[in-house]
This record gives sequence, structure tokens and C-alpha cells, in this order.
Amino acid sequence: MSVKKYFILSAIILIVILAFLLFYFAKVRIRYAWLLSINLITLLFYGYDKYKAGNNGTRIPEIVLHLLALIGGSPCALAGQLLFRHKIRKWKFLAVFVIIVIIQIVIMVYWINRNS
Repeated sequence: MSVKKYFILSAIILIVILAFLLFYFAKVRIRYAWLLSINLITLLFYGYDKYKAGNNGTRIPEIVLHLLALIGGSPCALAGQLLFRHKIRKWKFLAVFVIIVIIQIVIMVYWINRNS
């Protein structure tokens, strides 16, 4: 299994387990359980990648970090960038991240206007 697939599968498993635990035991609504889970896992992945960057370990591919932001983890992706000072000098990475956030904002504005 490639490194990219390994990290994507790991992220999905962790997110689903955490969301289930929040939903089932803490009685958190499923959409909030999802958002809490995806953001916590995103922050953990940024921290892990920063740690591995300093220790010459197996890094998390940038596409995985972008996918986590895309599926709802953008708030903690930004927090991870600022908190760990990670990926803040890579302009290509930041450009893709900004595009993801803009797409999410456009979708949210459309969804809010459609439902009001």
C-alpha cells in the first residue's frame, strides 16, 4: 500500500471512529460530530507531519492534508499551519489551501441563501 493510501485510509478510519463515539456516547448531532472529528484529526495530522519533518520520518503527503481540509477540516488546517508553523512558506500549498477555503465559503453562502 502506498504512503498516500495508508494515510488517507488511516484518516478515514480515525474520523469515522471518533465521529461515532461523539454521536453515540456524547449524543452530539452527527454533523457536529463529523466536524469535530475531521478538525481534530486534521490538527493531529498537521502536528504529526511537522514532527516527522524535523525527524526525517515518513511525511504525510500534501494531497492528504488538502483532502482533510476539503472535507471539512479547513479551520484546524489553518490552526495547524499557524500553531506548528507548518507549510506556511510553501506558496503552492498555501494557494491550494486558499482555493479550498474560497470554494467552501461559496458553497456555504449558496447553501445559506438557498435555505433562507
